[in-house]
Amino acid sequence: MDAARLKQSWSLVCAHGDQVPLFFYSTLFLTHPETRQMFPTNMAGQRDRLVAALGHIVSHVDQVDRLAGFLGELGADHRKYAVRAEHYPAVGEALLVTLRHFLGERWSEELAGDWAAAYGLVSRVMVRAAQAAQAVNPPWWVAEIVSHERRTFDVAVLTLRPRYLLPFTPGQSIGVSHPTVRSWRYYSPANAPRADGTVELHVRAAPGGAVSSRLVYGCAVGDEIHLATPVGDRLTLGSAGSADLLLLASGTGWAPLKALVEQVAAEGSRRRVALYVGARTRGEFYDSEAVEKLASSFAWLDVTCVVGADLHRPGEFTHPVDRALVDGDWRSRHVYVCGADEMVSHSVRALERVGLHAGQLHHEGSGRHWYGPTWRTAVARASAADTDGDAR
Repeated sequence: MDAARLKQSWSLVCAHGDQVPLFFYSTLFLTHPETRQMFPTNMAGQRDRLVAALGHIVSHVDQVDRLAGFLGELGADHRKYAVRAEHYPAVGEALLVTLRHFLGERWSEELAGDWAAAYGLVSRVMVRAAQAAQAVNPPWWVAEIVSHERRTFDVAVLTLRPRYLLPFTPGQSIGVSHPTVRSWRYYSPANAPRADGTVELHVRAAPGGAVSSRLVYGCAVGDEIHLATPVGDRLTLGSAGSADLLLLASGTGWAPLKALVEQVAAEGSRRRVALYVGARTRGEFYDSEAVEKLASSFAWLDVTCVVGADLHRPGEFTHPVDRALVDGDWRSRHVYVCGADEMVSHSVRALERVGLHAGQLHHEGSGRHWYGPTWRTAVARASAADTDGDAR
C-alpha cells in the first residue's frame, strides 16, 4: 500500500468538490438500497462528513497506530446506526467505484490495490472495535425524560433518567437521538455524575436541526429518547492536572463547564476557579439560578456574568474573554472555552496574544474542524451526527 499514491489520488478526487459524496451515496443507495435507512433524510451535512472522514484517514494512512484509535472509536460509535460487519463491503465497493469515476484515466490496477488494502484495514479495525464494544456497552441507552423546562423560546433544559447507568466524565459528550429521527446530535451533560444516574442536557433548537428541534419543541416528561456512548476528552479536566482554572462560556456552551465546576466541588480540591458566563443580552442568561447557586456555595469559585451587547455602544460586542483579560492575568491557569465557533476562535486568539500556550487552552476548536488529540468531535462529525447548536 503506497501512502503517497493514496494521498495524491485523494487530492485529485477532492478537487471535484460536492460531486464526490453525491456520487458515492447515489452509488451506495442504488446498489445496496438497504443501507439508506441508516442515514438521515436530509443528507446535506452527511456529504461533508464523508469527505472530512476520508481525508483524515488518508492523511494518516502511514501512521497506523494513530489512526487505529480514531477508527476504533468510529467503529464502536457506528453501532447506534445498526451498522453490521456485512455492511462494510458495500461501502467499500461504492468507494472504489467513486474513485475510479473521478480519477478517470489516472485510475490503475496499482491504485485500485492500494485503495482496496487501505479500506480493508479501515473496515477490519472498525469491525473489531464494534465487536469489542458490544461486550461492554449497548449500542445506545434508552432514557426517560423526567423534567423538561423551556427556559427561552429556543432553549430547553432536560433531565433524563437512563434505564441503565450511563458512565461519563464531565466534559465528555453524549449522542442523543429521538426514535422518530434518523440522526444524532451530541451534547455535553451539564452535571457531574449523580448518584441517581440522571443526566441534565441544555438544548438550543438549531435551524434545520431535526434532533434539537424535537428535543426543545416536541418532547415532554415521560417521553423516551436514545443516548449513545460518551466520547471525547478535550474538555475534561485530566490534562489540567491540579492547576487553577479559568472557564469561559457562552450560550449553551455553559453546560459542560457547569459539569466541570461540579466535578471540582466533588473532588474537594484546593484549586481556584474563575468562571465567566456570557450571553448577548440579560434575557438570554437561561440558567441564572444555577449560576448564582454555584457562586454562593463555594469560596474557591468566582463568577462573572458578561452581557455582550451594549445599547450605548452599537456595533461593539464583549466576549467573556474580553472581560476576563481586563480583570486579571491568567497565564498560570488552564483555560476551558466553550461556546459558538466565533466566540471560541476569538477567545483562543486573545489568550495566545497575552502569552498562554496551547497546552493550557482546552476547547473543541472553531470552524467545526475535526481532529485534535481526542475523538469526540471526530466521532460526532463522522457518525452522521448533528452538532450542539450554538454550544460547539
